[in-house]
Amino acid sequence: MSDPTCSLMSRRRMLAQVSTGFGAIALNGLLGSALLPGTARGAPRARARHVIFLYMSGGVSQVDSFDPKPLLDRDHGKPMPTKIERTQFNNNGDIFASPFPFKQYGESGIPVSSMFPHVGECVDDLAVIRSMTSTVNEHAQGNYFFHTGFPLVGHPSAGAWVNYGLGTENENLPGFVVLQSGDAGIPHGGVGLYSNGYLPAEFQGSVLRGDAKDAVQNIQPLEARAAQRERLDFVQEMDQAFLERLGGHADVEAAVRNYETAFRMQAEVPELCDISGETRATRQLYALDHPNQTTADYGRQCLLARRLVERGVRFVELSCLPEPTDAGQAANPWDQHTGLEIGHRNMALQVDQPIAGLLRDLKARGLLDETLVIWAGEFGRTPFHQGSDGRDHNPFGFSIWLAGGGIKGGTIHGATDDFGYHVVEDEVTIYDLWATVLHLLGIDHTNLTYRYGGRDFRLTDVHGNVVNEILA
Repeated sequence: MSDPTCSLMSRRRMLAQVSTGFGAIALNGLLGSALLPGTARGAPRARARHVIFLYMSGGVSQVDSFDPKPLLDRDHGKPMPTKIERTQFNNNGDIFASPFPFKQYGESGIPVSSMFPHVGECVDDLAVIRSMTSTVNEHAQGNYFFHTGFPLVGHPSAGAWVNYGLGTENENLPGFVVLQSGDAGIPHGGVGLYSNGYLPAEFQGSVLRGDAKDAVQNIQPLEARAAQRERLDFVQEMDQAFLERLGGHADVEAAVRNYETAFRMQAEVPELCDISGETRATRQLYALDHPNQTTADYGRQCLLARRLVERGVRFVELSCLPEPTDAGQAANPWDQHTGLEIGHRNMALQVDQPIAGLLRDLKARGLLDETLVIWAGEFGRTPFHQGSDGRDHNPFGFSIWLAGGGIKGGTIHGATDDFGYHVVEDEVTIYDLWATVLHLLGIDHTNLTYRYGGRDFRLTDVHGNVVNEILA
C-alpha cells in the first residue's frame, strides 16, 4: 500500500473486514472437496447423512424394555443384596420384578418386552446397547448432558453440532428440526436443549409443530411475497453496511442468513406438513388414525421425520407427549415414580407402532442405510421399588438402541449385573455415543471443535471413543 492517500491496514484488520467474503470462499472450497468442520482428510468414511433422534424424556426402565433380568422375578419382594446408591428421592424399597414379559424376536433372537411388540419385529435392524451410563441423576441436568455433553445450560446441542459440522442439504429448511405435535412438551431444561450455544445462531434447532396451523411460529408473511422480498433486500443492505462498519461479526452474519432461511421456509413448510397425499397404507403404517390420540400424534411426528430427511434435513428430534391422564408429566412423560406398569404401558402404546412404522418405511424407501435412528432417554430406572409400584432414576446402567446408517443390526452390546443395576461389561458413556454418531456421519469427533472463551470446545468435551462393536 504505497499510495500515501491510502490508510495502512494491518493483516488482522484486513481479514476482519473481508471475513464474510473469505467465509464464502472457504465454504465453496470445503463443499467442493467434501471437507467441512471436523471432516479433515483422513476422517472416517460417512455411512449416514441424517440423524433421527427419538428422545424418550423421563427415563425408560431398562429392565422393563430391552434388558430382561430373571433374577428380579425370583427375588421379587426381597431386599437388594447389594449396596443401594443414593437416588433422587431415597424412598427405596425391595426388588421389583418387571410386570412386562419378554419375548425373543427375529433371527437374532434379541429379547424385547411386551411393551414394544412392533419395535420387536424390527429387532434385526437394531443395535441394543445395554451398558449406557450417565453421570447425573436429575432430569434437567440429565437432558442437558445427553443433548450437549455438559450438564449445564449454555452449550450447543448435538443437533447444532451436526448442523455446524456438515452444513445443510436443503437451503429452504433448517438443518436441525425439533418436531412436536399434540400436547408434546419440552423436556426439563427447556429450549436450551436445542440451543446453538456458542455456535452461530443459524445452527440452533427450529421447533416445528406438525399438526398446527402455523407449524413454525411467526413464519407466515404479513404482506405479498414480492413486497416482503423487497423489504428483506433493504434490511440485508443495511445489515451489510453495519457489518462493514463493525468489521465482521458472526452473530450478525448468522442473523442475516436466518432471515433468508425463514423467507424460503414460507413456501417449503406448508407443503412439508401437508400429509393429505399420503396413501392409506402409509397412514396405517404410522398409526395416524389410531384410536389413542397420542399414538396418532406421535405417528405424525414420525412421518414428518421421514419427510424431513427425504428433503435433506440433517438432524431431526422427536418429542414424546404426556398421556391425557397425566398431563402434569409433559416435560418427562416416561418418569414413573409411581404407577410404573400403567405409565410405561401407556407411553409404549404411544410410540411403539409409529417408531416401527418409521423404521419399516425408511427401509422400504432405501433411506435407512443413510439415516441413523437413535432411541434413548436421559437415564434408566432402579430394579427396586420406589414406594409401592414405581422406580426411581438410575444412571448406572440403562439401555438405548440405534438403527440404520452403518449400524450392525441384530446386535447386543454391553451388559448390566444380574439385577440390571450397574454396568459390568463394555460401559458406553454419552461421550462414546456421540463420538460414534459423528463417526458414522464421517466426522472425527476430536476435530469437530469451536473456539469460545479461549478454549476449543467439542460435543464430546475431552472424552469419547467410537463403539466399533456395533458398526457394520
